[in-house]
Amino acid sequence: MPKRKAAEATESESLSGRLGEFGSAVMQIAEEKNLPREKVFEIVEAALAAAYKKDYGKKGQVIKAKFDEVTKSADFFLVKEVVDETLRDFTVPEESEEGVAEKEGPQAEPSVDGIDEDRLPRFNSERDLTLDEAKIMKKGAKIGDVIEIPLESHEDFGRVAAQTAKQVIIQRIREAERETMFTEYKEKEGQAVNGIVQRIEGRNVFVDLGKSTGILFPSEQIPGENYRMGQHLKVYLSRVESDPKGPGLILSRAHPEMVRHLFSLEVPEIFAGTVEIKAIAREAGSRTKIAVSANEDGVDPIGSCVGQKGTRVQTVIDELGGEKVDIIEWNEDVQKFISAALSPAKVLAVELNEDEKQAIVKVPADQLSLAIGKRGQNVRLAAKLTGWRIDVMSPEEESESAAEETTLAAEGAETE
Repeated sequence: MPKRKAAEATESESLSGRLGEFGSAVMQIAEEKNLPREKVFEIVEAALAAAYKKDYGKKGQVIKAKFDEVTKSADFFLVKEVVDETLRDFTVPEESEEGVAEKEGPQAEPSVDGIDEDRLPRFNSERDLTLDEAKIMKKGAKIGDVIEIPLESHEDFGRVAAQTAKQVIIQRIREAERETMFTEYKEKEGQAVNGIVQRIEGRNVFVDLGKSTGILFPSEQIPGENYRMGQHLKVYLSRVESDPKGPGLILSRAHPEMVRHLFSLEVPEIFAGTVEIKAIAREAGSRTKIAVSANEDGVDPIGSCVGQKGTRVQTVIDELGGEKVDIIEWNEDVQKFISAALSPAKVLAVELNEDEKQAIVKVPADQLSLAIGKRGQNVRLAAKLTGWRIDVMSPEEESESAAEETTLAAEGAETE
């Protein structure tokens, strides 16, 4: 027994000690974690308050610590709230089974004011003050005020109190780390970031982004793209959510904005704002169309994006796993813009229906399949890019359609 007590005493001495050493240690940890100073002081004060309450306080008390960075000492306060005694129940609740039965039984009735007396908050002298008591301590006190009553300072704490402080520090530092990471990644939301494939669970891919891990769901993956452990990958940080275990990072490889950020990384003119991407239409893994314009005279927006011998656009294509990219010049003239959007097909004419935002595009017969594209992809992407509904037809189809309309009109006249 004496040996055990001696061991506990030694442990208590090692865990306690001066507040200066305690504060310095926490400050060092916080600096390593890149936490702001204000957060550091908050963690130190919470730990000290928890340790003080364990050794010198009472269960119902709310204790606050104020840590002085210069002197490495702390002041402690008992925090009490000024309450309206007319809305508090001063009676001590019955702990007997009969008392519980009375509360739960059908004979319990609400008060005249419509307030269930059994549900009134209990007055606790350890954390509450009546208005009269508060006015003695603070002139002009009113309901809702918080009074801080100075307590005797202590610098040495027992083993249990030290353990409590340790747990508070660990918990608060983890919370602060999660908060800092959330803020950091929230600022990167909507950007393309670098990552390494950490693990693959089913069809979900987890990507290590450095300080945290993001998830790439199947719906956000490029169709047909395969991933392997340790693979370096560019991903689009589409959404950052707050999570108890850390920031929830939702990643994407299929998002249209992924293309915008890849071009901004490869094309200095886009990064500088000289060239602007006005619109993007994408079917991930297959084809993307982007509309670009120049904000300065003498700048070729398409040439800037393509690069010398196509090096810039090829880098983007390689990053997207061979996805085709069509770059067209944006134009305020809707007819010209729609004609360009249907590239590589040649357009003869464009008729607009402003009310229904519909465009009828005429193309040569030999260009019809090219304008529509495989499974209608080209015209579908052009419609997404321009925001107009596009119907493509050849002159021959237009003639046949006009002939059918004339026949129908004649038949209708004969019927009349």
